[in-house]
Amino acid sequence: MGARLREHYQKSVIPALTKEFGYKNVMAVPKIEKISLNIGLGEATQNPKLMDGAVNELAQIAGQRPVVTKARKSIAAFKLRENMAIGCTVTLRGDRMYEFFDRLVNVALPRVRDFRGVSSKSFDGRGNYTLGVKDQLIFPEVDYNKVEKVKGMNICITTTARTDAEGIALLKHLGMPFRTQ
Repeated sequence: MGARLREHYQKSVIPALTKEFGYKNVMAVPKIEKISLNIGLGEATQNPKLMDGAVNELAQIAGQRPVVTKARKSIAAFKLRENMAIGCTVTLRGDRMYEFFDRLVNVALPRVRDFRGVSSKSFDGRGNYTLGVKDQLIFPEVDYNKVEKVKGMNICITTTARTDAEGIALLKHLGMPFRTQ
């Protein structure tokens, strides 16, 4: 599946972007560098068992084991101690990244309720795109019966594009369903 998207990128996205932006060199054409998924679980301070569920679900979605992120400093108001587990993150590169992007665009996003497309305003000015998902159940890999709590996640797509326009064009050609404003 990942190979299909990579092939599509090489056969049709690179020529389309070259034509649109007039790149002289094929290496200048923007590409997706990595995709990182992150689940922040502040409530894991009260219930550490939530963490295991989040780690397992993220592993199923991403296809590789996530890293547990820990608190850097203690914050008494949040009942937070230093080194407490408060989230998990996973970074995808290469074939796994293409495969995940393929599943995200073609399977997961269309399953979002009342989905009209993702916002094209979530670029950071340097061609990287961040997307928030409110519900992990849009991914078919997650078993509905094993989920204790609905957890959202952030999906950051890091590209080599230098501007937002290039980033939008790249993701649009790869099949990202942007909302028409």
